[in-house]
Amino acid sequence: MTVDNGAPEDHDPYEALRVRNFRLYAIGWFVLLIGTRIQSVAIGWDIYDRTGQVLALGLVGLIQAVPAIGLAIPAGYLADRFRRRTVVMCSLVGATVTSTALCLVAFHEAPVRLMFVMLLLDAIALSMGRPARNALMPQLVPSRAFHNAVTWNASMFQISSVIGPAIGGILIAIESWMAYAVCAVASLAFIIILFRIDEGARTRTTEPASMRSLLAGLGYMRRNPTLLSIVTLDMFAVLLGGAVYLLPVYAKDILHVGATGFGWLTSAPAVGALCMAVTVAHLRPMKNAGRNLLYAVAGFGLATIVFGISKWFWLSWLMLFMTGALDNISVVVRHTMVQMLTPDSMRGRVSAINTIFISSSNELGGLESGLVAHCFGPVISVVSGGIGTILVVLLMAAGAPSIRRLGSIQDAGVDEGN
Repeated sequence: MTVDNGAPEDHDPYEALRVRNFRLYAIGWFVLLIGTRIQSVAIGWDIYDRTGQVLALGLVGLIQAVPAIGLAIPAGYLADRFRRRTVVMCSLVGATVTSTALCLVAFHEAPVRLMFVMLLLDAIALSMGRPARNALMPQLVPSRAFHNAVTWNASMFQISSVIGPAIGGILIAIESWMAYAVCAVASLAFIIILFRIDEGARTRTTEPASMRSLLAGLGYMRRNPTLLSIVTLDMFAVLLGGAVYLLPVYAKDILHVGATGFGWLTSAPAVGALCMAVTVAHLRPMKNAGRNLLYAVAGFGLATIVFGISKWFWLSWLMLFMTGALDNISVVVRHTMVQMLTPDSMRGRVSAINTIFISSSNELGGLESGLVAHCFGPVISVVSGGIGTILVVLLMAAGAPSIRRLGSIQDAGVDEGN
């Protein structure tokens, strides 16, 4: 992978964090992430503890995935039609209410079906605000600093992935209802912080709600080969490189490291992503973002292959670390380009299409890994996924020259007049 070494004197790795609006947003977003991670751990524990059924855990994933995919398009229209800060705040109000309800359900040990109902309502509330939240970020920082904002945003996501479950486990050991209460407080805190953020001027769509306006994001993405190529590449990488779904099998039956080793393996991608995010923030902006993206995804596939055939724990851990680090490059490039290559009046709807691509590939990736593992074994499942990821990179590099020509991540932008 080609990256620029060293940092010029005028490069500020904390540029986005020096902007008051983004700094406030980042604090609120981080608090919310911690809260949602705590709640996710509590939900999984409570439902399995009370039902004793693995299928119930699968139902949790389904309940959360369906609204994320099914409501993405109308949520994207809301993000482009109304004030994005207001849409996000309304979404968080719903999440605060549902987390409070989950707290009461857990405290009173109400029927599990009520927990599923509240979980569905919580997923609906958060799904309706997701495109608006993604599209709000470019309004909070100068365009030249947006890639830096995405990098720090990704860092906070990874930190929360480590800290949140740890806190959640402590709270569960005391009383599980406390985890839901903390999540409700976190959502409320983000709402309060959003009140202090100046959304700034933006271009809103004036199109009335119709099938054409709802699907305008898909149409724009189809007309923009660079954007479509970036999202498609990331989608197939997630779909085929699903080694993480088989970590319990590897920990127990292949590496023979038990529950403790499983915990280490699970943390490896997050640690790798965090290290890469901090590194990218301190390096000068990528000058060849498209080429770096292709190298990163190909490296992700190669690391997946090595993990698949490894029978040495620390080599396996290192390869998972590398998948997280390389995936972080993909995340930074994709999120930056999706927002910067899209007119402000359509960012919500394009973000919605991106959400569908990524959410569906996450769920289908787990299904693909499980089916191949069931038919041919876990090693073939992981290795074939890595090979498939590399083949997709080669096909995209050959068939989508626009992605190879993609230049500086800092200078990416779109003519709003188009």
